[in-house]
Amino acid sequence: MTRKEFLQTATGVIAATAASTVTSCAANPGVKGLKRGVSLYCYNFDLFHSKTVDDCLIEVGEMASPGQKIGVEILANAHIRGYPHPSAAWVDHWHKLCEQNHLQPVELGHWVDSKTYNEGPEGLLSTEESAAKLIDDIKLGHLLGFTHARTKLGMMSWDGMPTKNWREIMKIALPVAEKHNFRMLSEVHSPEKLKGAMMDELMDFIIKEKTTPWFGLNIDFGIFTKMGMPPGAPGGAPGAAPPAMVFDPEDPKAPQMGDVTFDPTPQKPEDMIPLLPYVHCCHAKFSDINRDCEVTNTPYREIIKILADNKWDGYLISEYEGPDKAQGGAISAVRRHQVLLKRLLGEA
Repeated sequence: MTRKEFLQTATGVIAATAASTVTSCAANPGVKGLKRGVSLYCYNFDLFHSKTVDDCLIEVGEMASPGQKIGVEILANAHIRGYPHPSAAWVDHWHKLCEQNHLQPVELGHWVDSKTYNEGPEGLLSTEESAAKLIDDIKLGHLLGFTHARTKLGMMSWDGMPTKNWREIMKIALPVAEKHNFRMLSEVHSPEKLKGAMMDELMDFIIKEKTTPWFGLNIDFGIFTKMGMPPGAPGGAPGAAPPAMVFDPEDPKAPQMGDVTFDPTPQKPEDMIPLLPYVHCCHAKFSDINRDCEVTNTPYREIIKILADNKWDGYLISEYEGPDKAQGGAISAVRRHQVLLKRLLGEA
């Protein structure tokens, strides 16, 4: 069975039994509503072993609905040949690939590597040096057609707190982002919380500096995931997940990560509602998806319904982190995940 036949068949079967869906604009850029996308990060174990970047982009393009585009995220330093200064030939090739394969560049994953020379608080890049790196990436992202970035600053603690001068770095970059219609998004990623010190920091900056939409949030669905995987999970490798990653949801005791307590309690999807005006993209993280194209450890129906009911406008970008990823499991897992999104968004 070909990829297209799989998607058509699976979508048809699931659509016939789906209890409810939400209205979607699929992946038409410029149209309001929930849209689908895929991050090439899903294929990081396949890249340069069994597939090239071009192969992965073609794979993503085949999951676009007829007559529509599908969003794509790439990682700047992993997927752009010659980064941070790709050749004109590479840039031209990129645009041709996107056009030929119905791809809409959505989010550029990149890092402001202020810790290039030292992991500690001393020896970090200056505010001006970090801002210059960020501005270069904004211009590069714009050149490649991206309108969003997962902008990751140097993290100084396990709870996601970045370098102390992160506000000053962002202030310098904001006018450049606005000029290039580019949204810098701070990813809300486990172990960060929807309610906590890091979110307080981000929202204080967003509101005080009136950064919307040029600086905002990307919510990673991993924060809603019940950690651990049952033995023999269909979407994963045989056997249970490593003991350190298996948690009893009834046991409030959290495991230790170094000197930091990691709380595996899933976040409540409804807690993202007040944040949605500042959320411009979501990483639709998943680690276990069965043969019926259902994610078993993340409440996708609830999440999508909340987004739709609140008229959220943005891309849901598949991001796979299953235990079989290193054994070639990403290709089929992402296909099944896109079937799930098509069903939930009313495309099937």
